[in-house]
Amino acid sequence: MASSKKIVVTGAAGFIASFLAEQLNKQGLENLILVDDFSFEQKKANWQHLSFDACIDREAFLPWFEANAQEIGFIFHLGARTDTTEKSREILEHLNLTYSKQIWNICSNAQIPLVYASSAATYGLGEHGYNDTHEICAALKPLNLYGISKNDFDIWALQQKNCPPHWYGLKFFNVYGPKEYHKGRMASVVFHTFHQIQANGAMKLFRSHNDNYKDGEQLRDFVYVKDVAKVCQFLQQALPTNGIYNLGSGKARTFYDLARLTFEALQLEPQISFIDTPIDIRDKYQYFTEANMAKLLAAGYQDGFHSLEEGVTDYVQNYLVPHFES
Repeated sequence: MASSKKIVVTGAAGFIASFLAEQLNKQGLENLILVDDFSFEQKKANWQHLSFDACIDREAFLPWFEANAQEIGFIFHLGARTDTTEKSREILEHLNLTYSKQIWNICSNAQIPLVYASSAATYGLGEHGYNDTHEICAALKPLNLYGISKNDFDIWALQQKNCPPHWYGLKFFNVYGPKEYHKGRMASVVFHTFHQIQANGAMKLFRSHNDNYKDGEQLRDFVYVKDVAKVCQFLQQALPTNGIYNLGSGKARTFYDLARLTFEALQLEPQISFIDTPIDIRDKYQYFTEANMAKLLAAGYQDGFHSLEEGVTDYVQNYLVPHFES
């Protein structure tokens, strides 16, 4: 990749993409093209301090990209409709499918490497396991429209003859960490636990509605956003074999652990109780996810992953506490 060429980061006002852009800046890369809907006041803190060449509105980007593709050396397409409760097929079709296909096609025609965001939501209940083999994509049964949209794009990408020279679809598991302040209900349990502790000294987790899991013992693969950014940068630099890759920590942990560690990072005794899982997500709820990380490791990634203890402590003490006190 020619160093003089620019790097596109879509979703740059959001959580993962703004954190990645910040890490690229720290590597001395300031030739960024940031793409998003930048009109949300609550997201401004995510991107205003970044160094970049241009900010382009999401809806203006595709014609700009087509006209200026020769200036682009790499694209991180992390922008999407990420609300797992989204009920509008039209919104998901536009942002998660059609938009992504157009980016793919421009990258293919102009021979630009591409990293795009897929999701562990594609795995549904995990009937086929959590292995990032291409063969199982067509058999997966996501539990919500968001997961369906992400899986549909993965399937489409795998069918293409005209491809970017290097491309990577990343199945993000449960990402947590700084820059998720704007996400509201979709923010991580660490974020919500911290703020419930500040408000009333306690945390309410979702009760289990599955006889195989005790309350609070629902298991997810939680991955720290610092590790997600490292993997993105590894792919940009190493350019391993094209394809879809899991991106989790590789170790499932309970929601109770996540909440407990938040209390412990604040040097407090855990005060945790349980409430019913909201009806609108109860039948779409994953009780277990755990990324098989063998493919990424075989591709040469060697930087490891934060343990849940390390990630939660760093997030709470170095980000949430200072942000809350400022």
